[in-house]
Amino acid sequence: MIERRDVFQAIADPTRRMILQKLSRGPQNLAGIIEDFGISRQAIAKHIKVLNECGMVSVTQKGRQQVCEARLEQLDDVTHWVAESQKLWTQRFEKLEKFLDDTSTK
Repeated sequence: MIERRDVFQAIADPTRRMILQKLSRGPQNLAGIIEDFGISRQAIAKHIKVLNECGMVSVTQKGRQQVCEARLEQLDDVTHWVAESQKLWTQRFEKLEKFLDDTSTK
């Protein structure tokens, strides 16, 4: 069974967030990504694989190099979820505040 990945899984890991941040400045080959991390090429490749499966990074073969490019439009899902959650919690806190005001004046 193939595991389905999503943008939330991609950004859950701090290394993947740092990779995305680096790629947001422009496409990089795998060697260029690896140089900023104190982990193995294989570990970076696994993170890139997750990001690719989530649609957040595209990987193209150019000669002997793999070039990675960020696809940050996927972050719109996160932005939408955060906005909806913020709206929900704001409404809940407003109801709680009204309830507490009503009970304190009685």
